Amino acid sequence: MSQDPLPEDPGEADRTRRRVFWSLPSGLYVIGSRLGDRRHAMTASWVVPLATEPKLIGVGVEQGALTLQLVREGGVFSVCTIARTDRALVRKFVKPPTFSPADGTLSGCPVHEEVTGAPILDGAVAWLDCRVERLVDFGSHALVAGVVEAAGFQTGEDTPVLRMEDTRMSYGG
Repeated sequence: MSQDPLPEDPGEADRTRRRVFWSLPSGLYVIGSRLGDRRHAMTASWVVPLATEPKLIGVGVEQGALTLQLVREGGVFSVCTIARTDRALVRKFVKPPTFSPADGTLSGCPVHEEVTGAPILDGAVAWLDCRVERLVDFGSHALVAGVVEAAGFQTGEDTPVLRMEDTRMSYGG
């Protein structure tokens, strides 16, 4: 098996690393966070199961993101999977959403709460409601490990979920 080393040009080497990151299979999710009366949600692509005992899920969140601040201080978050046919939904959360307590919506999308109080999209295929177990800073991002306190399906287990390659979005670090 031949190996192509990274190019010597630092700019080209960075482009190569980003292209390899983009080639990794990745879903698209909406991460909800809460701190007191504040509710927030963001689109994320770095989500992975970490352990089965206890049930842990890991989420990569960019340093400086409001979500990271709320998760760090509030200690809770949710992970929502989105139907493959609902591509437009994740775009509502690439920029800070508006929260309407009167309507119970984030950027016009109805949300509800389960065990931790983190917002969960009513239109999600499935969701995980998590309490922060550990947060580790890794350069540009932090890995948030959360204990899954509750989980559920809203549209059925057989609903195909959205993946990065289903959109024109890309996030390669």
